Amino acid sequence: MSMRPKGLPEVPEQTAAVARAAFPRGSLAMRVRDRLAEVFADEPFADAFGVRGAPGLSPGVLCLVTVLQFAEDLTDRQAAAMAVRAIDWKYALGTELTDTGFDASVLSRFRARLARHGMERVVFDRLLEHCKVEGLVAAGGKQRTDSTHVISAVRDLNRMELAGESVRAALEALAVAAPSWLAGQVDVAEFAHRYGPRVDGWRMPSSQTKRDRLAQVFGQDALALCRAVWAPDAPEWIRGIETLRLLRQVLVQTYYVHTDTRGREVVKKRDADDEGVPPGQLRLASHYDPDARWAAKGEELFWMGYKVHLTETCDTPAEAEAEAGVRAAPNLITDVFTTDATVPDVKATGPVQRRLAEHGVKPGEHYLDSGYPSADLITTALERGIRMVTPVLLDHSAQAKAHTGFDKNAFAIDWKARQVRCPAGKRSAHWNPVKQHGADAIVITFSVLTCRPCLFRKQCTSSALGRRMLTLRPREPHEALVRARSEQKTETWKAKYALRAGVEGTINQALDITGMRRARYRGLPKVRLQHSFSATALNVIRLDAYWTGHDQHHTRSNRLKHLAYRLTA
Repeated sequence: MSMRPKGLPEVPEQTAAVARAAFPRGSLAMRVRDRLAEVFADEPFADAFGVRGAPGLSPGVLCLVTVLQFAEDLTDRQAAAMAVRAIDWKYALGTELTDTGFDASVLSRFRARLARHGMERVVFDRLLEHCKVEGLVAAGGKQRTDSTHVISAVRDLNRMELAGESVRAALEALAVAAPSWLAGQVDVAEFAHRYGPRVDGWRMPSSQTKRDRLAQVFGQDALALCRAVWAPDAPEWIRGIETLRLLRQVLVQTYYVHTDTRGREVVKKRDADDEGVPPGQLRLASHYDPDARWAAKGEELFWMGYKVHLTETCDTPAEAEAEAGVRAAPNLITDVFTTDATVPDVKATGPVQRRLAEHGVKPGEHYLDSGYPSADLITTALERGIRMVTPVLLDHSAQAKAHTGFDKNAFAIDWKARQVRCPAGKRSAHWNPVKQHGADAIVITFSVLTCRPCLFRKQCTSSALGRRMLTLRPREPHEALVRARSEQKTETWKAKYALRAGVEGTINQALDITGMRRARYRGLPKVRLQHSFSATALNVIRLDAYWTGHDQHHTRSNRLKHLAYRLTA
């Protein structure tokens, strides 16, 4: 397939006349075509297409179809049908009224091509650049970030189901790729009976003894299949099949192979306390989506899939109008960042801020919840000109939690002398720079001879050694943390931080309009593509409301809804 860069075609006269007559006030699709046509160009996608071969559909046109598809939360079939029967869509795409459209499978192949070439964010970034040129987004303002969980597009499997289904998927792949070789390695009739239907809990034996035996059979079959595939006489190309690589990973993380007292080889299901299991970020959760991971948040939320972080502008209308003297711009999404479910929010702070800076929309103030900051991140962001408005975690020492005794704030630190003075006036004995969890830290130790006879020892430490120890960060992160903890106790800071709450409405809007909570596709690249187009669709909807003046929502009579809109707009 080849591409001749040409962008969106001109709107045929008949199509334009009928669309204007049917939609005298226009529609979202028509206004996107009129105002954002340059965003949907073909040139950025040139590397994903060849220069020879049959010409394919314009990637700019397919991107516009995909954005409109997410704006209306349509399936591929529904989007392809809309391109045929919706007059405003025909206007947006520049097609004749008699145009028969394209097959729905074109959209899935197009997404796969974008994901394969790392072009998931092209349209989102081009729209953001357009908004910068129009003065709707700029660096130095206020932005806020929050995350939400995303459920994968595959069914949840327990460890036993995953083991059986992995063997089944590997057998299916080999039955297509190397049927003759497979027939010489396994009893096809027996395996067809065992792995014909999909493996799930409803079909498994009710007896726990029989279930344990079946789990062992799954492990033995997986081990035998892996040994056959990686045997010296096996065709080397078979090992390149992804399902077989995943089968080996499932085998290692689920089973433990050992020799019993009689010298027999035993395949045993791993126990977390005895043989151990891999950590969550490495543990495969589904054979059909190798990027999905199990994760938990608190005691109630437990899911398999991904996590998405949305960042948007949040300058208040009064401030924006006072500064520019014109109508305030809408709040627009400036970054969308998708990770697997096990990545904590604090790991996303740096990448989000770096990407905002790279695109020229670095915020002056960045509003985040308590999951995003750390002492190092606050210091680094401040050096880059970004002030993080976020509640930092408080002192977790036993004294601070109990609100009795001497917490860290009660100790005076002399950074030059590399000593700490306790409330009783005694000085520390040791100052030891160390590495903790990959970060610099300082361990302060007081002498036993100093602490044991002290009258305040019970208020200071409960250590069996009878001496106090402190763990501090280096000077700059430590002082930044102290300032942040002190500042967040003030009423002024609390009133300012209330601005962050609006991003919750944006998350809700993304879930309601684009279905962002559930992954449509399998694999992290395609889920990132889904979220990039979802964020683009939300920006298009907000821009359309801004163009038509509907962002004010004068017709809303419900005051609670009006308040909810003000928090999100």
